[in-house]
Amino acid sequence: MSRANTFSSYGSVAKSFHWLTALLIFTAFPLGYFANELAHEIQSPGFDGSQAVIERATLLFSLHKTIGVTVFFTALLRILWALSQPKPGLLHPDRKAEALAAEMVHWLLYGSLVAVPLSGWIHHAATSGFAPIWWPLGQDLPFVPKSEAVAAVFGGLHWVLVWTLAISLGLHVAGALKHHVIDRDSTLRRMLPGTGSLPVPPAQSHSLAPLALALLVWAGALGGGAVWGVFGGHDNSQAEARDQGETHVSGTAAPVVAVPAAAGAWAVQSGTLAISVTQMGSVIQGSFAEWTAVINFEEPAAPGPAGDVEVTIAISSLELGSVAGQAMGADYFDSANFPTAVFKADIEKLAEGYQAAGTLTIKGETVPVTLPFTLDLDGGTAKMAGALTVNRLDFGVGKSLPDESSLAFAVEVAVELEAKRPD
Repeated sequence: MSRANTFSSYGSVAKSFHWLTALLIFTAFPLGYFANELAHEIQSPGFDGSQAVIERATLLFSLHKTIGVTVFFTALLRILWALSQPKPGLLHPDRKAEALAAEMVHWLLYGSLVAVPLSGWIHHAATSGFAPIWWPLGQDLPFVPKSEAVAAVFGGLHWVLVWTLAISLGLHVAGALKHHVIDRDSTLRRMLPGTGSLPVPPAQSHSLAPLALALLVWAGALGGGAVWGVFGGHDNSQAEARDQGETHVSGTAAPVVAVPAAAGAWAVQSGTLAISVTQMGSVIQGSFAEWTAVINFEEPAAPGPAGDVEVTIAISSLELGSVAGQAMGADYFDSANFPTAVFKADIEKLAEGYQAAGTLTIKGETVPVTLPFTLDLDGGTAKMAGALTVNRLDFGVGKSLPDESSLAFAVEVAVELEAKRPD
């Protein structure tokens, strides 16, 4: 069999690309579907935190992404090869409507085979998820920032394009079967392995009308997606972490909720309270959107006591991407029964820097902690920044994950705030 195409048949290279692409696509679709089903289970309020389910979802997502990147490069090579080869002619060019539809579907397929994996790849690069691509490249992409807005747009785009690809693929398969079963011609046989006598297609010409129709279909699909609001973060079965239950976060600092200052207390103007965890080897960052701090502080002349602080945190305000709901579950923060966490401490000036030594109460468990911090005093304004590390198991968080294979014990807590002394 010749490697090159002729006007009557496809060569061995084109056939190999065709069936390899088909194998990859028909593998990627079910992987994405079942990964999405597991993601919905993980996100559900009744999820028991099963490590086996999380690991299975991670495996399926990684397989789906890795195959998607393979589809992308295979499609590029297939298109480059097709551009260098003659295109076998249609066996029935006189059937104008059928010929137009067939060529339009081919344009949709070629374009979708590049656009679908590329949009998913960009979505993956714009987020920080725990299901990596298994190629030695591709966790990040040039010119793609870590951005929830970018991830939302390309997650929705991926969903729309997946459906465009699925419908196009269905039409392509239906057309091939129609030629083989009803017309009983050689259209399908030209793409099957092996050689044989094949009819010579009649002379024909090609126009740009099929391409124009394909562009209209894409425009209609994208327009419909915009109307349905899918580009703001649609829950779909193919788009990566944000929409499929992987652990992604915005990384955007949340403002502290102002609390009226008690007599002599400093009034907090702004601040952030962030956490960092390690899941499946990736550092995941989140933040609490609602918390209050009451601070009593007087700068001592020498190292020693300097005041006290009490911070109350609304657990349900945790911004942790698509798994924020899961984090509120009984095995994690159990926000229904323990809606707040409280940090109470005495402030002390050290020979170098400051510390707040006291207790942190989460989920009914009170643990001694010390928060070292820096303090910048400028008249009646103070800016502080500090961080500490706690063990999640000390607070009964994630007890169903007793080792660090999927979720590390250590949780980094970082706080920054600006406060003003009352007049």
